[in-house]
Amino acid sequence: MDDATSAGEISSSELSPSLAATFELFAFRFQFVALEPLYFPPGKAGNVIRGALGRIFRKFVCTPGCPDAHGCPQRAVCAYARLFEPTALGQGPSGLADWPRPFVIRAAHLDGRRFSAQAPFYFDLNVFEMRDPALAYFAFSFSQLMREGLGPGRAGAELTAIHQLDSAGRPGARVFDGQTLGDPQPLVLSLQPETADARRVRVRFLTPTELKSAGQVVREPQFGALFARVRDRLHTLRQLYGAGPLALDFSAAGERARGVRLTASELRWESSERRSGRTGQTHPLAGLVGWADYEGDLAEFVPYLRAAGWTGVGRQTTWGKGQISC
Repeated sequence: MDDATSAGEISSSELSPSLAATFELFAFRFQFVALEPLYFPPGKAGNVIRGALGRIFRKFVCTPGCPDAHGCPQRAVCAYARLFEPTALGQGPSGLADWPRPFVIRAAHLDGRRFSAQAPFYFDLNVFEMRDPALAYFAFSFSQLMREGLGPGRAGAELTAIHQLDSAGRPGARVFDGQTLGDPQPLVLSLQPETADARRVRVRFLTPTELKSAGQVVREPQFGALFARVRDRLHTLRQLYGAGPLALDFSAAGERARGVRLTASELRWESSERRSGRTGQTHPLAGLVGWADYEGDLAEFVPYLRAAGWTGVGRQTTWGKGQISC
Protein backbone atom coordinates (compact mmCIF):
# COMPACT_ATOMS: atom_id res chain seq x y z
CA MET A 1 0.00 0.00 0.00
CA ASP A 2 1.67 3.26 -1.14
CA ASP A 3 -1.02 5.80 -0.46
CA ALA A 4 -1.83 6.94 3.07
CA THR A 5 -5.53 6.52 3.72
CA SER A 6 -7.90 6.16 6.65
CA ALA A 7 -5.89 8.54 8.78
CA GLY A 8 -7.27 9.16 12.25
CA GLU A 9 -8.71 12.52 13.17
CA ILE A 10 -7.62 14.62 16.12
CA SER A 11 -10.14 16.80 17.89
CA SER A 12 -9.67 20.53 18.44
CA SER A 13 -9.08 19.98 22.18
CA GLU A 14 -6.06 17.77 21.42
CA LEU A 15 -4.28 20.20 19.11
CA SER A 16 -0.62 20.98 19.82
CA PRO A 17 0.96 23.75 17.71
CA SER A 18 4.46 22.29 18.24
CA LEU A 19 3.39 18.97 16.68
CA ALA A 20 1.59 20.63 13.79
CA ALA A 21 4.49 22.86 12.80
CA THR A 22 6.77 20.60 10.74
CA PHE A 23 7.19 17.54 8.57
CA GLU A 24 10.63 15.90 8.55
CA LEU A 25 12.36 13.60 6.09
CA PHE A 26 15.76 12.62 4.75
CA ALA A 27 16.32 13.62 1.12
CA PHE A 28 19.23 12.12 -0.82
CA ARG A 29 20.66 12.32 -4.33
CA PHE A 30 22.46 9.17 -5.48
CA GLN A 31 25.03 9.84 -8.20
CA PHE A 32 26.30 7.12 -10.52
CA VAL A 33 28.47 6.46 -13.53
CA ALA A 34 27.22 3.95 -16.09
CA LEU A 35 29.80 1.20 -16.64
CA GLU A 36 28.21 0.12 -19.92
CA PRO A 37 25.37 1.41 -22.13
CA LEU A 38 22.27 1.83 -19.97
CA TYR A 39 18.63 2.35 -20.94
CA PHE A 40 15.57 3.30 -18.87
CA PRO A 41 12.25 2.42 -20.57
CA PRO A 42 9.73 5.27 -20.89
CA GLY A 43 7.64 5.70 -17.76
CA LYS A 44 9.45 2.94 -15.89
CA ALA A 45 12.70 4.34 -14.51
CA GLY A 46 11.35 4.40 -10.95
CA ASN A 47 10.15 0.82 -11.25
CA VAL A 48 13.49 -0.34 -12.68
CA ILE A 49 15.36 1.27 -9.79
CA ARG A 50 12.89 0.03 -7.17
CA GLY A 51 13.14 -3.52 -8.56
CA ALA A 52 16.93 -3.54 -8.53
CA LEU A 53 17.06 -2.02 -5.06
CA GLY A 54 14.57 -4.48 -3.61
CA ARG A 55 16.30 -7.47 -5.20
CA ILE A 56 19.73 -6.54 -3.86
CA PHE A 57 18.44 -5.33 -0.50
CA ARG A 58 16.62 -8.61 0.12
CA LYS A 59 19.64 -10.68 -0.89
CA PHE A 60 21.89 -8.63 1.38
CA VAL A 61 19.63 -8.47 4.45
CA CYS A 62 17.43 -11.58 4.49
CA THR A 63 18.47 -15.10 5.43
CA PRO A 64 18.25 -17.64 2.57
CA GLY A 65 15.42 -19.61 4.18
CA CYS A 66 13.19 -16.62 4.91
CA PRO A 67 9.72 -17.31 3.38
CA ASP A 68 8.69 -13.67 2.94
CA ALA A 69 8.61 -10.44 4.91
CA HIS A 70 5.09 -11.00 6.26
CA GLY A 71 5.97 -14.44 7.58
CA CYS A 72 9.47 -13.59 8.78
CA PRO A 73 9.91 -14.23 12.51
CA GLN A 74 12.45 -11.38 12.61
CA ARG A 75 10.33 -8.82 10.78
CA ALA A 76 10.27 -6.49 13.79
CA VAL A 77 14.01 -5.89 13.35
CA CYS A 78 14.52 -6.82 9.68
CA ALA A 79 15.53 -3.81 7.59
CA TYR A 80 13.99 -5.26 4.42
CA ALA A 81 10.63 -5.93 6.07
CA ARG A 82 10.66 -2.53 7.76
CA LEU A 83 11.39 -0.60 4.57
CA PHE A 84 9.97 -2.66 1.69
CA GLU A 85 7.03 -4.56 3.17
CA PRO A 86 6.11 -2.76 6.40
CA THR A 87 3.18 -4.20 8.30
CA ALA A 88 1.58 -3.54 11.66
CA LEU A 89 3.03 -5.79 14.37
CA GLY A 90 -0.25 -5.51 16.26
CA GLN A 91 -3.15 -3.17 15.77
CA GLY A 92 -1.60 -0.56 13.48
CA PRO A 93 -2.27 3.17 13.65
CA SER A 94 -5.53 4.07 11.97
CA GLY A 95 -6.24 0.35 11.58
CA LEU A 96 -3.70 -0.03 8.75
CA ALA A 97 -2.55 -3.63 8.29
CA ASP A 98 0.01 -2.82 5.57
CA TRP A 99 1.78 0.45 6.13
CA PRO A 100 2.92 2.81 3.36
CA ARG A 101 6.57 2.27 2.52
CA PRO A 102 8.76 4.90 4.20
CA PHE A 103 10.51 6.08 1.03
CA VAL A 104 9.89 7.29 -2.51
CA ILE A 105 12.12 7.21 -5.58
CA ARG A 106 12.39 10.27 -7.82
CA ALA A 107 13.61 9.15 -11.25
CA ALA A 108 11.09 10.46 -13.81
CA HIS A 109 13.84 12.51 -15.48
CA LEU A 110 15.46 9.21 -16.52
CA ASP A 111 12.41 7.87 -18.37
CA GLY A 112 13.25 6.92 -21.95
CA ARG A 113 16.89 8.00 -21.65
CA ARG A 114 20.02 6.18 -22.76
CA PHE A 115 23.44 6.59 -21.19
CA SER A 116 26.71 5.57 -22.75
CA ALA A 117 29.51 3.95 -20.76
CA GLN A 118 31.11 6.40 -18.29
CA ALA A 119 28.16 8.82 -18.52
CA PRO A 120 26.94 10.19 -15.16
CA PHE A 121 23.34 9.99 -14.01
CA TYR A 122 21.43 10.38 -10.75
CA PHE A 123 18.14 9.83 -9.01
CA ASP A 124 16.73 11.01 -5.69
CA LEU A 125 15.49 9.04 -2.71
CA ASN A 126 13.29 10.56 0.00
CA VAL A 127 13.14 8.59 3.26
CA PHE A 128 10.49 9.19 5.94
CA GLU A 129 11.74 6.76 8.60
CA MET A 130 13.18 9.29 11.04
CA ARG A 131 14.41 6.85 13.70
CA ASP A 132 16.76 5.07 11.30
CA PRO A 133 16.97 6.20 7.66
CA ALA A 134 19.04 3.07 6.85
CA LEU A 135 21.40 5.04 4.62
CA ALA A 136 24.12 2.41 5.03
CA TYR A 137 21.77 -0.29 3.69
CA PHE A 138 20.73 1.87 0.73
CA ALA A 139 24.34 2.84 -0.03
CA PHE A 140 25.55 -0.76 0.11
CA SER A 141 22.65 -2.02 -2.01
CA PHE A 142 23.17 0.60 -4.70
CA SER A 143 26.92 -0.01 -4.66
CA GLN A 144 26.18 -3.59 -5.74
CA LEU A 145 24.65 -2.41 -9.01
CA MET A 146 27.99 -2.89 -10.73
CA ARG A 147 27.57 -6.60 -9.99
CA GLU A 148 23.81 -7.02 -10.24
CA GLY A 149 23.13 -4.53 -13.04
CA LEU A 150 20.29 -2.11 -13.71
CA GLY A 151 17.56 -1.89 -16.35
CA PRO A 152 16.99 -4.13 -19.39
CA GLY A 153 20.14 -6.15 -19.96
CA ARG A 154 21.29 -5.51 -16.36
CA ALA A 155 23.90 -2.87 -17.25
CA GLY A 156 26.44 -2.18 -14.52
CA ALA A 157 26.64 1.17 -12.73
CA GLU A 158 28.95 2.57 -10.06
CA LEU A 159 27.72 4.63 -7.11
CA THR A 160 30.10 7.60 -6.85
CA ALA A 161 28.48 9.88 -4.26
CA ILE A 162 25.42 10.59 -2.15
CA HIS A 163 24.42 14.17 -1.36
CA GLN A 164 21.67 15.50 0.86
CA LEU A 165 19.14 17.81 -0.79
CA ASP A 166 18.14 21.22 0.54
CA SER A 167 14.58 22.55 0.71
CA ALA A 168 14.82 23.69 -2.92
CA GLY A 169 15.85 20.21 -4.07
CA ARG A 170 19.49 21.19 -4.70
CA PRO A 171 22.44 18.96 -3.73
CA GLY A 172 24.03 20.05 -0.47
CA ALA A 173 26.30 18.23 1.97
CA ARG A 174 27.94 15.06 0.70
CA VAL A 175 27.26 12.08 2.98
CA PHE A 176 29.02 9.43 0.88
CA ASP A 177 32.12 9.86 -1.29
CA GLY A 178 32.36 6.34 -2.64
CA GLN A 179 34.09 5.02 0.47
CA THR A 180 33.12 6.88 3.64
CA LEU A 181 29.56 7.28 4.89
CA GLY A 182 28.62 10.28 7.02
CA ASP A 183 25.66 11.04 9.28
CA PRO A 184 22.70 12.54 7.39
CA GLN A 185 20.70 15.42 8.77
CA PRO A 186 16.92 15.66 8.37
CA LEU A 187 15.22 18.17 6.11
CA VAL A 188 12.64 20.05 8.18
CA LEU A 189 9.64 21.46 6.28
CA SER A 190 7.37 24.03 7.88
CA LEU A 191 3.64 23.40 7.89
CA GLN A 192 2.85 26.81 9.33
CA PRO A 193 0.42 28.92 7.24
CA GLU A 194 1.90 31.33 4.73
CA THR A 195 2.42 34.80 6.15
CA ALA A 196 1.89 36.48 2.78
CA ASP A 197 -1.49 36.57 1.10
CA ALA A 198 -2.03 33.34 -0.83
CA ARG A 199 -5.11 33.42 -3.02
CA ARG A 200 -3.99 31.50 -6.10
CA VAL A 201 -1.82 28.46 -6.67
CA ARG A 202 -0.99 26.25 -9.65
CA VAL A 203 -0.40 22.61 -8.79
CA ARG A 204 1.62 20.64 -11.33
CA PHE A 205 1.07 16.89 -11.50
CA LEU A 206 4.55 15.93 -12.67
CA THR A 207 4.05 12.16 -12.74
CA PRO A 208 0.81 10.16 -13.04
CA THR A 209 -1.25 10.95 -9.94
CA GLU A 210 -4.12 8.66 -9.00
CA LEU A 211 -6.44 10.16 -6.39
CA LYS A 212 -9.60 8.75 -4.92
CA SER A 213 -12.53 10.52 -3.33
CA ALA A 214 -15.56 8.73 -1.88
CA GLY A 215 -14.12 5.48 -3.24
CA GLN A 216 -13.97 6.74 -6.84
CA VAL A 217 -10.92 7.60 -8.95
CA VAL A 218 -10.76 11.36 -9.49
CA ARG A 219 -10.50 12.68 -13.06
CA GLU A 220 -11.08 16.33 -12.09
CA PRO A 221 -9.04 17.12 -8.95
CA GLN A 222 -11.21 19.42 -6.88
CA PHE A 223 -9.14 21.00 -4.14
CA GLY A 224 -11.03 19.38 -1.29
CA ALA A 225 -10.21 15.91 -2.60
CA LEU A 226 -6.57 16.81 -3.33
CA PHE A 227 -5.99 18.30 0.12
CA ALA A 228 -7.66 15.36 1.85
CA ARG A 229 -5.24 12.91 0.23
CA VAL A 230 -2.24 15.18 0.93
CA ARG A 231 -3.32 15.58 4.55
CA ASP A 232 -3.85 11.83 5.01
CA ARG A 233 -0.47 10.95 3.53
CA LEU A 234 1.49 13.42 5.65
CA HIS A 235 -0.45 12.43 8.76
CA THR A 236 0.12 8.69 8.30
CA LEU A 237 3.82 8.95 7.44
CA ARG A 238 4.40 11.24 10.39
CA GLN A 239 2.39 9.02 12.72
CA LEU A 240 4.15 5.79 11.69
CA TYR A 241 7.70 6.96 11.09
CA GLY A 242 8.16 10.48 12.45
CA ALA A 243 7.27 12.83 15.28
CA GLY A 244 3.66 11.66 15.65
CA PRO A 245 0.26 12.46 14.14
CA LEU A 246 -0.56 15.85 12.73
CA ALA A 247 -2.25 18.03 15.32
CA LEU A 248 -5.00 19.08 12.98
CA ASP A 249 -8.76 19.35 13.13
CA PHE A 250 -9.38 17.26 10.01
CA SER A 251 -13.06 18.12 9.67
CA ALA A 252 -12.59 21.87 9.95
CA ALA A 253 -9.56 21.91 7.61
CA GLY A 254 -11.44 19.74 5.11
CA GLU A 255 -14.40 22.09 5.14
CA ARG A 256 -12.15 25.09 4.48
CA ALA A 257 -10.37 23.19 1.67
CA ARG A 258 -13.70 22.53 -0.04
CA GLY A 259 -14.12 26.30 -0.25
CA VAL A 260 -11.10 26.57 -2.58
CA ARG A 261 -12.17 26.56 -6.26
CA LEU A 262 -10.64 24.78 -9.23
CA THR A 263 -10.55 27.59 -11.81
CA ALA A 264 -8.61 26.11 -14.75
CA SER A 265 -6.74 22.96 -15.67
CA GLU A 266 -4.87 21.20 -18.44
CA LEU A 267 -4.77 17.55 -17.54
CA ARG A 268 -4.47 14.23 -19.33
CA TRP A 269 -4.73 10.65 -18.14
CA GLU A 270 -1.59 8.59 -18.66
CA SER A 271 -1.49 4.81 -18.41
CA SER A 272 1.33 2.28 -18.27
CA GLU A 273 2.10 -0.79 -16.21
CA ARG A 274 4.85 -2.35 -14.16
CA ARG A 275 5.77 -5.99 -13.71
CA SER A 276 7.01 -7.27 -10.37
CA GLY A 277 10.24 -9.18 -10.83
CA ARG A 278 9.60 -11.04 -7.57
CA THR A 279 5.98 -12.13 -8.07
CA GLY A 280 5.62 -11.78 -11.84
CA GLN A 281 2.38 -9.84 -11.38
CA THR A 282 1.54 -6.86 -13.58
CA HIS A 283 0.21 -3.68 -12.00
CA PRO A 284 -1.23 -0.61 -13.75
CA LEU A 285 0.57 2.73 -13.36
CA ALA A 286 -1.96 5.38 -14.29
CA GLY A 287 -3.00 8.85 -13.27
CA LEU A 288 -3.38 12.53 -14.07
CA VAL A 289 -0.52 14.56 -15.53
CA GLY A 290 -0.60 18.32 -16.19
CA TRP A 291 -1.62 21.29 -14.07
CA ALA A 292 -4.57 22.72 -12.18
CA ASP A 293 -5.17 26.27 -10.91
CA TYR A 294 -6.92 26.89 -7.61
CA GLU A 295 -8.27 30.08 -6.06
CA GLY A 296 -9.37 30.83 -2.51
CA ASP A 297 -7.95 31.21 0.97
CA LEU A 298 -4.86 29.05 0.47
CA ALA A 299 -2.44 30.32 3.14
CA GLU A 300 -2.82 27.28 5.41
CA PHE A 301 -2.75 24.74 2.56
CA VAL A 302 0.30 25.78 0.51
CA PRO A 303 2.83 24.37 3.05
CA TYR A 304 1.05 21.01 2.92
CA LEU A 305 1.19 21.01 -0.88
CA ARG A 306 4.93 21.78 -0.77
CA ALA A 307 5.52 18.95 1.69
CA ALA A 308 3.56 16.62 -0.60
CA GLY A 309 6.07 17.50 -3.30
CA TRP A 310 8.52 15.40 -1.28
CA THR A 311 6.19 12.59 -0.22
CA GLY A 312 4.02 12.20 -3.30
CA VAL A 313 0.27 11.81 -3.06
CA GLY A 314 -2.14 9.07 -4.10
CA ARG A 315 -1.35 5.49 -5.06
CA GLN A 316 2.00 3.83 -5.78
CA THR A 317 4.17 6.73 -4.68
CA THR A 318 7.18 4.49 -4.02
CA TRP A 319 7.68 4.09 -7.79
CA GLY A 320 7.51 7.85 -8.33
CA LYS A 321 3.80 8.29 -9.01
CA GLY A 322 1.99 11.23 -7.48
CA GLN A 323 4.84 13.74 -7.69
CA ILE A 324 3.42 17.26 -7.52
CA SER A 325 4.81 20.79 -7.21
CA CYS A 326 3.37 24.23 -6.59
